Amino acid sequence: MLKTAICDLFGIEYPIIQGGMAWVSKAPLVAAVSNAGGLGIIACGGMSSEELAVEIEATRRLTDKPFGVNLLLTHTHIDDVVNVILNDPPAVVTAGAGNPGKYIPAFKEKGIKVMPVIPSVALARRMERTGADAVVAEGTESGGHIGELTTMVLVPQVVEALNIPVVAAGGIIDERGLVAALALGAEGVQMGTRFLAASETTIHENIKDCVVHAKDRDTVVTGRCTGHPVRVMKNRLSRELERLDAENDPAALEKLGTGKMRLAMVEGDTKWGSVMCGQGAGMVKQVQSVAEIIDEITAGASKIMSRLGEAKG
Repeated sequence: MLKTAICDLFGIEYPIIQGGMAWVSKAPLVAAVSNAGGLGIIACGGMSSEELAVEIEATRRLTDKPFGVNLLLTHTHIDDVVNVILNDPPAVVTAGAGNPGKYIPAFKEKGIKVMPVIPSVALARRMERTGADAVVAEGTESGGHIGELTTMVLVPQVVEALNIPVVAAGGIIDERGLVAALALGAEGVQMGTRFLAASETTIHENIKDCVVHAKDRDTVVTGRCTGHPVRVMKNRLSRELERLDAENDPAALEKLGTGKMRLAMVEGDTKWGSVMCGQGAGMVKQVQSVAEIIDEITAGASKIMSRLGEAKG
């Protein structure tokens, strides 16, 4: 019942993709997602090209299932990172923070499927023209770098505009989100925040605890004056970033924000670290294994779809 075009495209069992999160999406989490039937994604943000090569190798030791790499197009050594991907090709490359068009032909030659993350219909159309195999339509509910449109509004418009599969992202936490995304015309979902609280995620336990205890209004968008807004958990850092936003001081904001995601995810500083997570954190109630998360979502989604089918009949 949950088999979709995305499953066929990527060779996975369930239409569930783990978002690429810097300092978070490493081999243990990525392999666990792929082994459970979804698509795990390594995040190259925060990694050198050498570290990415090690992470790809480590993931291969933990799973024989398809997995991907998230290409951060603002990476300071982007060409070196691309070369690592080409030398040891994953099944899929997702890409954000720019246009991966110049790299798509080389990826295609290696048999790599390409799925950019997009915040608008115009960029989605452009990605299809450049040869993308699918796109992730990411709503503003997401954690990390965001656009302006909500998932509910963005996804159906992107679906109508494209002839390639669309994956929905932003605020999707459980089986209800998966079913809603499919109803909007998406072929699957990408989730990041839910997997922050996976037992296989190697981030500091303070961050998992922060997500599990989050409430509905505990995130805020910072960095608007830089042109690259970011959704994070409210804390002392976010309040200071909001002040700099109000003062329209992008240079000071960038300086203050540098290194703060590592401070959170690795060192566990929930006051001055950048805890990037989405609005859906308020629906994450406990730390679970990846297998438990995916089983819960897929079984729950099947029950909802059966109930809706009975109601229609």
